[in-house]
Amino acid sequence: MKTYSFTKEERLKSRKIIETLFREGKAFSVFPYRIVYMPVDTPIAPYPVQAGFSVSTKRFPHAVDRNRVKRLTRECYRLQKGELYEQLRAQQPNSQLAVFFIYTDKKIAPFTTLQHKISLILKKLAKEALAAS
Repeated sequence: MKTYSFTKEERLKSRKIIETLFREGKAFSVFPYRIVYMPVDTPIAPYPVQAGFSVSTKRFPHAVDRNRVKRLTRECYRLQKGELYEQLRAQQPNSQLAVFFIYTDKKIAPFTTLQHKISLILKKLAKEALAAS
């Protein structure tokens, strides 16, 4: 049975790793997201991926709107991350990945649209992460 949780250990919170991620990580865009990712050398958690989410204050001046976008994005990720985990564990059992999702649109997209985009992102992320190693 699959677990659809998004635990504390799966969240990217380390300031050191986040700074390194933005300085040295690779990036790609799938509108309305920009994704920055990087393989992590030292194991940081029992999960193969740690994810962070961000929304620009400039594009969404109200915290309510920023929080809504982040909540929708986390929910889409939580429901679909299983495929990414399976692919990474099958190819590289001990590898870890740090990923940051940055929302770039000026409007809040519907949940179904975000779900489709996250699906595309996770497929592309799995392909690029496996090709990089």
